[in-house]
Amino acid sequence: MRLHRLDIIAFGPFGATQSVDFDALSAAGLFLLHGPTGAGKTSVLDAVCYALYGSVPGARQNGQGTHLRSDHAEPGTRTEVRLDLTVSGRRLEITRQPPWERPKKRGTGTTLDKAQSWLREYDAGRGAWKDLSRSHQEIGEEITQLLGMSREQFCQVVLLPQGDFARFLRADAEARGKLLGRLFDTRRFAEVEKRLAERRRATEARVREADTALLADAHRMQQAAGDAMELPDLAPGDPGLAGAVLAAAAVARSAARERLTVAHCRLSAAESGHTEAQRQLGEARELARAQARFTEARQRAARLEERSGDHRAAQQRMERGRKAETVAPALDLRREAETAHLRATRAEEQARRPLPEEHAGADATGLAAAARRAAEELGGLDSARRAEGRLGQLLAERAGLDRQEREDEHALREADAWLSGWESLRSGLQARIDAAGEAAVRAEQLGARREPARRQLDAARRRDALTGEVDAARRSALDSGQRAGELRTRWLDLREQRLNGIAAELAAHLTEGEPCAVCGATEHPAPARKDAGHVDREAEQRALKAQQQAEEEHARGERRTVELRTALDTATAEAGDTPVDRLAAELRDLEGEFEQARRDASALHAAQEELRQAEREREQRLEARQGAAVRTASRVTRRETLEREQSALEEELARSRGDAATVADRAAQLERRAALLTDAADAARAADEAATRLKEADARLADAAYRAGFDTPAAAAAALLDPAAHRELQHRLDAWQSEEAAVRVALAEPETARAAQQPPADTVAAEQLAAGAERRMREAVSARDAAQRATAELDRLSARAEDGARRLAPLREEYDRVARLAGLTAGTSADNERKMRLESYVLAARLEQVAAAATARLRMMSSGRYTLVHSDDRSGRGRSGLGLHVVDAWTGRERDTATLSGGETFFASLALALGLADVVTDEAGGVRLDTLFIDEGFGSLDDQTLDEVLDVLDSLRERDRSVGIVSHVGDLRRRIHAQLEVVKGRSGSTLRLRGV
Repeated sequence: MRLHRLDIIAFGPFGATQSVDFDALSAAGLFLLHGPTGAGKTSVLDAVCYALYGSVPGARQNGQGTHLRSDHAEPGTRTEVRLDLTVSGRRLEITRQPPWERPKKRGTGTTLDKAQSWLREYDAGRGAWKDLSRSHQEIGEEITQLLGMSREQFCQVVLLPQGDFARFLRADAEARGKLLGRLFDTRRFAEVEKRLAERRRATEARVREADTALLADAHRMQQAAGDAMELPDLAPGDPGLAGAVLAAAAVARSAARERLTVAHCRLSAAESGHTEAQRQLGEARELARAQARFTEARQRAARLEERSGDHRAAQQRMERGRKAETVAPALDLRREAETAHLRATRAEEQARRPLPEEHAGADATGLAAAARRAAEELGGLDSARRAEGRLGQLLAERAGLDRQEREDEHALREADAWLSGWESLRSGLQARIDAAGEAAVRAEQLGARREPARRQLDAARRRDALTGEVDAARRSALDSGQRAGELRTRWLDLREQRLNGIAAELAAHLTEGEPCAVCGATEHPAPARKDAGHVDREAEQRALKAQQQAEEEHARGERRTVELRTALDTATAEAGDTPVDRLAAELRDLEGEFEQARRDASALHAAQEELRQAEREREQRLEARQGAAVRTASRVTRRETLEREQSALEEELARSRGDAATVADRAAQLERRAALLTDAADAARAADEAATRLKEADARLADAAYRAGFDTPAAAAAALLDPAAHRELQHRLDAWQSEEAAVRVALAEPETARAAQQPPADTVAAEQLAAGAERRMREAVSARDAAQRATAELDRLSARAEDGARRLAPLREEYDRVARLAGLTAGTSADNERKMRLESYVLAARLEQVAAAATARLRMMSSGRYTLVHSDDRSGRGRSGLGLHVVDAWTGRERDTATLSGGETFFASLALALGLADVVTDEAGGVRLDTLFIDEGFGSLDDQTLDEVLDVLDSLRERDRSVGIVSHVGDLRRRIHAQLEVVKGRSGSTLRLRGV
């Protein structure tokens, strides 16, 4: 992975847009990222991490999003990080924008915009960038797959936070395990431990569940067997549980079968006694029923004798009814004829009532002849109806001609009135069009002058503002230059004083018997003494630093003055010498003229549209006037034709209507008269026919009554039975015959006669005897069923117990195997001598690799003194496998890393971090890491150790790597030429490249 360029906008302490050219920095191999405390050195690394993973490292990721936004940024500037890099041979560009609250475009307040991300790839063939994705999730998965590292691994391997590795050196095994677990992602091994432990618990639960079920079946068998089964004191998990249960079950099954055999014998004896008792009870009940039937038959015969008179009367009544049924058809026919005659008589009276007096005494034939005459006269009115309809059409057409004449006269008057004012209307509209066109041209000319006037006014305002800033910057530069000169003079004075007193400073280090560093003498008879005005090296260095800071401030003031002067010249060239008030007044006048011209020009379209509408209306008015004149000429001829046809039709209708108002009225009169006469004729004929049928029915009824044996038709009608009475009488006769037959059959039965001669039957004693036999049989059945259920239950439970015992054997074997594996991976098994968990074992192997990789650099940094070694020994009560010791070549002893000094801890942790970077890189699939960052820690090193550490870092260039050191140590700025400086200011921090 190689970084090329980083753009930061409104991120962290950077209020404005800042860019980092990593290609220029990486060319030197080793570069320095420095600046004062709080300037934003770490924020540059945060921006790299945020671009790659969408979050910042460590605790700073909490509350990210709107908190990533710079407090120095303008309200309308959105926070953005853009990173250009090459990874796995692909040139990518990642852009991320966190969520932010921006000002609303309308109204007041803010609104929240969602986070956005872009991923692009450079296509070398086309020489252009192509979009890949805008999805946060897709971009995150793509970057993680290409780098082969999670965010935590990246922050530990690429950013190299030295504080974390110093703690790693002094940490216990548990803390080291957590860090290494995050870096090497050993969660799968911890998951194996967890799965094995869960499987052990599950298998143990299944074994205990099977033991519990087997023991429960044993208790159920004991309940079923009663005293015949004895169980020893057993509990789930006992090895001999299955054998004891199966042995006890065999004894219980044998005892249960013996009880079942005894129960079968008792049941056979009870069933024989019950059968005999039931036979005796049946005989007693049969005798009692026969005696009861004989007694009941005698009583029914006595009741029949008492009702014999009523039975003979009913037979006679039924006989007369049968004779009357032969007369019933004639009676029905006579009633129907009488009803029809009455109905026809009333209908004739009603039909004759509306007839005139001249037809009152006419018979059916005369009425029919009068109806035919009225119908013939009605048929002659068809021609008169057509003439009357045509007359109505003529009157309607003449009325329409009159209405059209009035409408045409009105249209002619209106058209003449409108056309008389056409010329004045056209002239007015044309004048409005011309005026609006001139206004549009004027508005276009004024609009072209507005933007130059605005730019000139803005330039004049910048000119006036920059004039004061230039004067202030010039004065500030003069003051800072004067102060820098004074501080330089003071530094030179102090340097001269120190050189003058250097003898006393050297004499302070002289020791009797030791050679002088200047002359080599071992005797020092008169060493120089420091006077009261002696200046030491620290005072000189402070003066030099103050002088350098003043020079830098003066240089910044000069650059600021030049920048402001350039901006002032540009603004003056654009604005000239015209005052701002005058330019503002001219712009306001120009804006007013422009707005007035726009309003005047806006009326052009409306005026043109009105003129077009007026021309169309003029054409319509001329066409309407010409059409009205043509229609007036044609109406005169048509009105004369209609008047002649109307006179002829009126004469014809006067002859046809007679005394009626219209032909329709005359036709209605004739239709009504013909209908009344026809109805009356039909009613008269129907009445005559009904009277004839009534006479015929009377004759037939008298003849039928005589043949049936009745004196009169009335007697036959009185003897006739209705259906309900006939059914009721027949039912009584049938019931009498059935009862008489049943009594004769009952009295004639031999068994009934013999039973009547025997003593009364004793059914109570027989029932008591049968009840006792049945009770004894039920008890025997219950005993037999209980024995069968117990035997079946014991057989079922024994079979289930045997099946459970067979299934339990492999389950116990599986539990023993899984328990051994789980104890081995968890470090609790006796087979695991060092009590090392599986995850710790894997991490120990990784730590051994890291220690070997780190030792190669630690020896160079410590001049061959120190070596890091991995240890499997236990520490206290903790687990073994993650120990880390340092071997001191000067003493030959191995000691804990916590005994290292501050500087030693730093370069040891640095070596460990670099070694870890190599191992994690190999673990991630060989992803090449061309850019690394080391964050702080160099202040604890002396000059010699610092040189050795820098030599080690400089050697990383052999692998084509570039290393960025994040530090504010001043000595590094003299040793490392390629620098990225973070400058802190009131308006936010800025970035500046030096030495590239």
